[in-house]
Amino acid sequence: MNMLLYAVTVLIWGTTWIAIKWQLGSVPPPVSIAWRFWIAALLLFALLRLMRRPIWPPRAAWRYLAAQGLALFCVNFLCFYYAEQVVPSGLVAVVFSTAPLLNSINGRLFMGRPLQATAIAGAALGLVGIVCLFVQQMPGHLGDHAVWFGLAIAFLGTFCFSVGNLLSSRMQSMGLHPFATNSWAMLIGASVLTIGSALTGFSFAIEPDARYLGALAYLAVFGSVIGFTAYLMLVGRIGPERAAYSTVLFPIVALAASTVFEGYQWTPLAVVGLVLVVAGNLVAFDLTRRIFARRVQHS
Repeated sequence: MNMLLYAVTVLIWGTTWIAIKWQLGSVPPPVSIAWRFWIAALLLFALLRLMRRPIWPPRAAWRYLAAQGLALFCVNFLCFYYAEQVVPSGLVAVVFSTAPLLNSINGRLFMGRPLQATAIAGAALGLVGIVCLFVQQMPGHLGDHAVWFGLAIAFLGTFCFSVGNLLSSRMQSMGLHPFATNSWAMLIGASVLTIGSALTGFSFAIEPDARYLGALAYLAVFGSVIGFTAYLMLVGRIGPERAAYSTVLFPIVALAASTVFEGYQWTPLAVVGLVLVVAGNLVAFDLTRRIFARRVQHS
């Protein structure tokens, strides 16, 4: 079950970067994000009704829901929508790949969790691999101050993503299912974005073309309802540190799509990077020790 959730998360979120790019244009990012999470929240509430699951969370959970809504379904996405306007998506993906390390560090700082050596080692290997994959995009951007500011904004978004992970883990330890917590947190995030957009004077009109509407539907249904539920279930089952390692694999899926649709050119260094990312997965999940132990048992 864990591997299924992991695969679903990687495949869906690895392709949402393209959909986000398709939404950048005449519609202000806060409006696009608000529409996305209004739709996703309503779908999740409908699913809760069909599944006959409890909808109202206990009073003790509301402060965590409010914090998760602001961090994970508001500030996080505002940061990444802005970053993708000024930074190549490959470089944004490199920053987002720091999520496993941030989850380990934040878990230690705010929740007193012990640092997991395998998760940190696997994340470090994966980060080196991601840098190898995208190093060919970096020349020509290192002297651009707007790019560095965009990378800083992307890091802030990743930090908010990490905070949202820990909040979800805390609520799952209270016995709350991600379906219920995601519904309310997305509703809170969408409400804040809507109020902020209205006060700013943004129009809530959306582009009527097929590409924008298709991207909105994909991000709301697959990226939000299915992707976030699968990922946060994984957080509850294996912990935020190892679940977040899936973020290191997102750029690999994005690269596969880029190879087909955008003509991404593979180099020997990029191949080395891919090998390092795979190795990081094995280390992060301690699969090398498990495989060796099974071989010993069967020998």
